[in-house]
Amino acid sequence: MGYNQRYSFRVDSWALRWLVAVLAMTLSAATAAVAQSPAAAPLDGNSALALDSVQYAASVGLSDIRARQELDAQEASVPITDALQVEFADRLAGISVGHSPFRIDVLLTGDAPVADRVVALAGQAVAIRFRTGAFATHRQLVVALALHQTEIRASLTQPPGIGVDPRIGALVVMVASADLAIEPADAMRDRIARIAGVPVKIATLETPDIDLADLQGGMRLVGVDPVNGRRYACTSGFVVRRGGGSAIVTAAHCPDDLSWIDVAGMAHPLRYAGQWGWGYQDVQVNVSDVALAPVFRSDTAKTIERTVTGARARGSTRAGDIVCHRGERTGYSCAEVWMPDFAPAGDLCGGGCTPTWVAVRGPTCRSGDSGGPVFLGGTAFGIVKGGSYRGDGSCAFYYYMSLDYLPDGWVLATG
Repeated sequence: MGYNQRYSFRVDSWALRWLVAVLAMTLSAATAAVAQSPAAAPLDGNSALALDSVQYAASVGLSDIRARQELDAQEASVPITDALQVEFADRLAGISVGHSPFRIDVLLTGDAPVADRVVALAGQAVAIRFRTGAFATHRQLVVALALHQTEIRASLTQPPGIGVDPRIGALVVMVASADLAIEPADAMRDRIARIAGVPVKIATLETPDIDLADLQGGMRLVGVDPVNGRRYACTSGFVVRRGGGSAIVTAAHCPDDLSWIDVAGMAHPLRYAGQWGWGYQDVQVNVSDVALAPVFRSDTAKTIERTVTGARARGSTRAGDIVCHRGERTGYSCAEVWMPDFAPAGDLCGGGCTPTWVAVRGPTCRSGDSGGPVFLGGTAFGIVKGGSYRGDGSCAFYYYMSLDYLPDGWVLATG
């Protein structure tokens, strides 16, 4: 080996050792910096609502400022519509809200007129519009659905989804195209109306409803079904507490034994505590060995945490309310509540479902979203159960279980 070659080797070896040392010091400093840098604080209710306003604005073509005004008025109007339910309890056929501009619509039975009103909400003048002439009250519609659901289902080849539409004061029966091929829509409407004794609207159900099954809320949960050995994914909902313990809720039709997958891809086992999946519930509780904060991830990339500040009861949820949801397959989106009293099609609730589910007009839902959080700002509404699809595979609507129906003893964790 010549001199120049030996010299070159020595220089390269020294340079390599120097480079390794520098990289090690740099990595150590970077690691220390990361460890010392506090994580971004979870968004409070106000900041979280601002984020939803931007998402809502993009979906409907409003300015961010106008969208925020709409959502501020929506949230401020809840006590008003709660009071209207009491004031017009004997005549109320439905309450809904509308947007651009935000307004409250009240549908009443009977012909006695009620003058429109204007109220100040979140610094805005909001109109309350009254319409009369409805055939049945909201209570009568819900009772008719519950009493005659079995008979209506038996009269069709495929069990339909049925809901109460408060905008028109009628039952909406979502039937399969195969049934419409047998019986004209008008004749079917009149026949089912005679069964139920209330007004009916027929809608086409292109694809049957399905459950959407494929630590914090809004995160990926995975588990193996011991029956078929297949691995499924769901989405975690919200943190709940009982006594001194904390847990995550998701959908009951997800696997029992689940692991929470954090943003780094690491799996954290969660102990199965129980599931409730009949009629009005689709909820499972998996307990954490460490205390969980009352936060959830809401954005598609799972980089933003929100603090849960409270919950909206189903009885205070109106058709037209804007709500958002996060699912493992579809990410983060916001849309309009369609029917707060909905019974999904098929036998997804250990048989027929009760009319206690809330249907939301998409725009996104897909297998894997099951159990995911439904929310607005820091307010928790429920956890996703299932969805219905159009012929092209797009999401027609999804539906969620209200947090009114958490299992006994478990309560929503709030901050």
